[in-house]
Amino acid sequence: MKKTIIVTGGAGFIGANFVLEWLKLGLGTVVNLDKLTYAGNLENLVSVRHNPQHIFVHGDIGDQALLTSLLQEHQPTAIVNFAAESHVDRSIHGPEDFIQTNVVGTFHLLEAVRAYWADLIEEDRQDFRFLHVSTDEVYGSLAKDDPAFTETHSYAPNSPYSASKAASDHLVRAYHHTYGLPTLTTNCSNNYGPHHFPEKLIPLVIHNALAGKDLPIYGTGQQIRDWLYVTDHCAAIRRVLEAGQIGEVYNVGGWNEMPNIEVVKTLCKMLDVKKPRADGKSYADQIAFVEDRLGHDQRYAIDASKIAKQLGWKPKETFESGIEKTVNWYLENQDWVSNVTSGEYRHWVQKQYAERGEELA
Repeated sequence: MKKTIIVTGGAGFIGANFVLEWLKLGLGTVVNLDKLTYAGNLENLVSVRHNPQHIFVHGDIGDQALLTSLLQEHQPTAIVNFAAESHVDRSIHGPEDFIQTNVVGTFHLLEAVRAYWADLIEEDRQDFRFLHVSTDEVYGSLAKDDPAFTETHSYAPNSPYSASKAASDHLVRAYHHTYGLPTLTTNCSNNYGPHHFPEKLIPLVIHNALAGKDLPIYGTGQQIRDWLYVTDHCAAIRRVLEAGQIGEVYNVGGWNEMPNIEVVKTLCKMLDVKKPRADGKSYADQIAFVEDRLGHDQRYAIDASKIAKQLGWKPKETFESGIEKTVNWYLENQDWVSNVTSGEYRHWVQKQYAERGEELA
């Protein structure tokens, strides 16, 4: 039975991929609420612009009156909350936005949803779900030989971003335990894939490589991340929404731990083949090591055994297959890249790396 859901932050990287997948699979109507900050981009959704099952609303999860109106008008069976400020470097420069969106915004969203859910008839109350999308960064940093994060790992956030996400996770948990709101939480590892705003490592490297610019690598590049292809993440969220146990947390990872420098070298090798430099040299020659980020976590790793055992989800993409799809998408969608790398984007990247003594071309 097709149903209506509300997706918050559905014009961003992961949210837009989720919306596109949901509509492609014909699962029902999506009411897409997005504030359209720098990373929220309607170009991500151009293919569903005229789809009557995609209803876009420009708004903020902190606007409780708007939320109440949307809930009453559309009567959704689920909320999928992607809305968040999500870049560690930006949180270091301006933490207040992260507190307002990730903590206060989540609070207002929960309050509006709690009131809506409380007034539903019993059958609809039983069917309703609130799924909160979070990050592995709430767990802190691992040593090289530490076991990967499980759902029972203690929270130890180390940046304003991860602290704000940890706070939102705790609010979601509290609304389930205090009010009975049927919540689900997913904590994912590093996503990559199409429509990724070029401030994060993989799209930044592709963009800078093709533009002949330096490929800035923090510190020695030995920070380890677990890489998850974005459509695998979307499939995991759909599965949790469908069959997850109310009140539970599910870690979603790609089983692909890799140091950042190896990711960059892999991208350079792929681009050397797919889009060779005019001078015949390798893109790896553009690698430039810059001063490390403040409080940089050294390793994240997700143990995704729970979602595999209980819900039968595993990623379909290996890092090799996912990164090739990603590079191909960026090469084939240079107009999208040109449009999102606007003046504001260039100003941000220049500010971020110039402060580390690197004047990027």
